Amino acid sequence: MANPLSFKPHPVDPHVELERRLAHAPREHAEALLVVYDILQAAHENGTLDAVHGLITARDKIAGRLAEAANTPEGKTALLNLLEAGKILASLDPTVLAPLAGALQQSSQDHKKETAPPSTWQLLRRATSEDGRRGLSFFTLLLTNLGKSLYR
Repeated sequence: MANPLSFKPHPVDPHVELERRLAHAPREHAEALLVVYDILQAAHENGTLDAVHGLITARDKIAGRLAEAANTPEGKTALLNLLEAGKILASLDPTVLAPLAGALQQSSQDHKKETAPPSTWQLLRRATSEDGRRGLSFFTLLLTNLGKSLYR
């Protein structure tokens, strides 16, 4: 009959492997560590680390105040409004929004150039131009759809 072999596994210390990886880290990740040091230095110089430290140390107080504010009727309404505003922003078509942003910027620049308010005749000429009619069409459609949505 065969004799059983005795097997006793060596105890494994998980810290040994971690210490080995830590000892080799400066050599293996030298460039990344230098970048991290630069980021830390910049965050220290502009006060970001101080702000983060303040947020971390005051997290319980901040969370408590946020919970108190959210528990009021106004807080609940504000959160619901914020969610609805997010839905509106998510539903906007960027192909429509980009030209609208450009139009707002151009209108702002044109308005700054005006030294006196335009006459009624000038306003009428603007409104009846082809571009003016396009803009009026967009805003009348917006007003019409807004009116529809108010009574549905």
